[in-house]
Amino acid sequence: MYNILICDDDRDIVSALDIYLTSDGYRTFHACDGLEALKMVRDHDIHLVLMDVMMPNMDGIRATAKLRETENIPIILLTAKSEDADKVLGLNIGADDYITKPFNPIEVLARVKSQLRRYTTLGGRQRAQDAPQVLRNGGIALDDAAKSVTVDGEKVSLTPIEYNILLLLMKNPGRVFSSGQIYELVWNDLSLGSEGTVAVHIRHLREKLEIDPSDPRYIKVVWGLGYKMEKASS
Repeated sequence: MYNILICDDDRDIVSALDIYLTSDGYRTFHACDGLEALKMVRDHDIHLVLMDVMMPNMDGIRATAKLRETENIPIILLTAKSEDADKVLGLNIGADDYITKPFNPIEVLARVKSQLRRYTTLGGRQRAQDAPQVLRNGGIALDDAAKSVTVDGEKVSLTPIEYNILLLLMKNPGRVFSSGQIYELVWNDLSLGSEGTVAVHIRHLREKLEIDPSDPRYIKVVWGLGYKMEKASS
């Protein structure tokens, strides 16, 4: 059973999400602001967080940034249509996805399942007979058995979405993927309007992997086509 933290100061929204999730077999925990959410994650084995953006005491953006200092669990922001800037900021500081209010319960469950599926895949449920797989390109080393990434020997902390994008590109050095292809392969969803979301995560990846993100060595843009992992010279 997966444990889902619902963090929202609107009791009606918390109640509705609780009904959707528990009826689908999830165990839910509740928080009314970012500070309480941080405590719940510390005190319980939380597998995914649904995080409202606008809350008292500590908002969802600051709470997400704080969680990302120590946690790689999926975080889905709950945002109003007028909070487009917050969506981008949230993705920049480590949120994995967002759902716009008012939300469709079917969409909520689909996105939760999609994020948990990726999270458990990245969580190292490796068969004993499988040999560790380490992908290398230049100074980047991705150990897919340990689910770890290092750059020039230094460990890099990635969110599940960032890890999956890097894994896709590392497995296919030199191949160009459009934003739509990356979205469909990583998010496992239709790619309508996905360009901005993919661009934000690529930018965040570059900030973690590149010496100079504005002049990347590894993740290159192929103008008009998409992104690729540049093959490092031997």
